[in-house]
Amino acid sequence: MKSEAHLTHVRPDGEVSMVDISQKPQSVREAIASGKIKLARETLALIEQNHIAKGNVLATARIAAIQAAKRTAELIPLCHQLLLNHVEVNFSTAPDGITITSSVRTIGQTGAEMEALTAVSVAALTIYDMCKAVDKAMVVDDVRLVSKSKRDAA
Repeated sequence: MKSEAHLTHVRPDGEVSMVDISQKPQSVREAIASGKIKLARETLALIEQNHIAKGNVLATARIAAIQAAKRTAELIPLCHQLLLNHVEVNFSTAPDGITITSSVRTIGQTGAEMEALTAVSVAALTIYDMCKAVDKAMVVDDVRLVSKSKRDAA
């Protein structure tokens, strides 16, 4: 782990600052994040049968995740605003909950990992919000960056 003196968002005087990326070349950047929401089997069955009163849970969570990825710079103070070329959000179910995976791609001067993490987080929170009336024990867990990559722009 880097020491505080080497953190990119901290100036030598200890003040925070936005990283200057103006001299960095454009490249294709992709980030993949995942997370889980643990919920009761009964809740999962209601989601799969589209019997949650607020509507289609996974469709709503997918839209919320895409919107959140596009607005990450408004939520995280030192993030750069990115023009996202693609955001994909997928769900896989297991007996104890739902795994959320987000893939974000951009052509730019900085990575898209915060956008992928934000998408996963907001998808999980949307599921939580839509199901809280029927499941008081849900847990959002294991939100993490799976991978990030960079390659020259064509």
